[in-house]
Amino acid sequence: MPTPTIAIPQSGKPTNYGALGTLVTVFFFWGFIAAGNSVFIPFCKNYFHLDQFQSQLIDFAFYTAYYVGALVLFAYGAFGGKDLVGKWGFKKSIVYGLLFSAFGAAAMIFAVNGNSFAGMLIGLFIVALGFSLQQTAAQPFAISLGDPATGTGRVTLGGAVNSFGTSIGPLVVALALFGTTAAITDEKIAALSLSKVITLYIFVGALFIGAAALFHFSKKVPAGILMEKTEKANKSLYTLLIMTGLLIIMFIPVFNSYKTDLTNASDSERHAMEAYRLKWLIGALAVVVIGLLVANISAKKKADGWGAMQYPQLVLGMIGIFVYVGVEVAIGSNLGELLRQKEFGSYSASEATPFIMMYWGSLMIGRWTGAISVFKLPEKTKVILQIIIPLIAFGLLIAIIYFSGYKVEALYYYIVCVVIQIGAFFLSKNKPARTLFVYSLMGVLAMIVGLLTKGNISIYAFLSGGLVCSIMWPCIFSLSVAGLGKYTSQGSAFLIMMILGGGIIPPIQGKIADLIGIHQSYFIAAVCFAYLAFFAFAVKGILRKQGIDYDAEVSGGGH
Repeated sequence: MPTPTIAIPQSGKPTNYGALGTLVTVFFFWGFIAAGNSVFIPFCKNYFHLDQFQSQLIDFAFYTAYYVGALVLFAYGAFGGKDLVGKWGFKKSIVYGLLFSAFGAAAMIFAVNGNSFAGMLIGLFIVALGFSLQQTAAQPFAISLGDPATGTGRVTLGGAVNSFGTSIGPLVVALALFGTTAAITDEKIAALSLSKVITLYIFVGALFIGAAALFHFSKKVPAGILMEKTEKANKSLYTLLIMTGLLIIMFIPVFNSYKTDLTNASDSERHAMEAYRLKWLIGALAVVVIGLLVANISAKKKADGWGAMQYPQLVLGMIGIFVYVGVEVAIGSNLGELLRQKEFGSYSASEATPFIMMYWGSLMIGRWTGAISVFKLPEKTKVILQIIIPLIAFGLLIAIIYFSGYKVEALYYYIVCVVIQIGAFFLSKNKPARTLFVYSLMGVLAMIVGLLTKGNISIYAFLSGGLVCSIMWPCIFSLSVAGLGKYTSQGSAFLIMMILGGGIIPPIQGKIADLIGIHQSYFIAAVCFAYLAFFAFAVKGILRKQGIDYDAEVSGGGH
């Protein structure tokens, strides 16, 4: 394989703060809008009398849309010979994505008005398709807006703003729908009128259109057009299409199995059914991992036709994004069930909410810390802020949870985990590969502690998975696209596609929990973090063989 063109801008390039400020507003909307689903999902479950699996179709529709959207973008480039995002430019791609999401919000309004759950799934799917286009453009756009020394930090800043939107979103949505920020009970959700849900999505659609207008008319935001011609990658396309077909084959038995009435089934029959479902879900996981590895092995023999997949850092990074999104969602999705167990406090759904809010809020704590590197500040100031900012973020989360009507006393000692995260940040020295490696090992250790203990120590260990995951996305993303040159946009689409992990790994943990218990099922998270540690270790050597010392490139300039 020939030495690739290094897709790292020249060191010392000043950050375009005007464009960055406009861009991060889009990241805010992603988080803010996602908060609406925290009400929308239980509303659908109650209003349409859905079982647990049927309610999970909402998340499945959302994550599948990312995969389908990115696949369509890549297919267009493979058949048309032009990269659609590169042709439109990052700016127009984000605008079009926002407008597409607005169209999805309109579809949601019609579906709610027509009492159609299937229509709602379609509307949510369309919203997420727009998100897929936005994220495919926004991630490399953020990296390109300045010095590579702060490229990862700019993506982290976007994530920090995204997490802030997610944190305050539930308060704003609850106030809009229920007239209060107090804890949302099942009774309140049951009494929610359709007119208020319609009003919510009218507001959501207006936000999308407003963000699109802000981006379109902002003179500070460059077009971000990629002039390089992208070579066709038909072999990659055929591989992904085959993988997609196999994934459909794997999912059909899982869905069909839920038609089986297990109301009067024995424990052994239930156990056999869960094992059956788990087998097919693991098959879906195998399709993704084996398919990508086989593609890269084939590309090593003959690179023609493989496009971005000829680069091992990209293929391993695709698995990394798949695993990262999967473990992030799986830890949070299973916390409620874990906290119901006697040895973890026997918390009710309402009582468990503060812990779940702290888990997702932990992403904000870590991302706020990582985003400090974006700003040109004296080193001593940065050090002080990297200590103070996460503590402020923790205090803000406590306040948000308190004003949401929940008890916060059980969360006070979680500050110990925040302090450990601050130490890990300084140990990582703001180098992407090193940061990912340190945080991944911290994740493995936290999950092992959680598995070997019970009570608050175990709960805190699992909650700290949010701190660990907080900075992983920009590290994995920037390391994966390093050196791709004209294939950068194509590689970005591949990475966005792998958000599919959020639709496969969580149900795998759920099925394993049915077989061996919810507490023991968290070994899945430890395995995921172990792979990410392997990726962080391996990718540095892979890039060095291609003539790229990525940590040196992105960590210079006084960082």
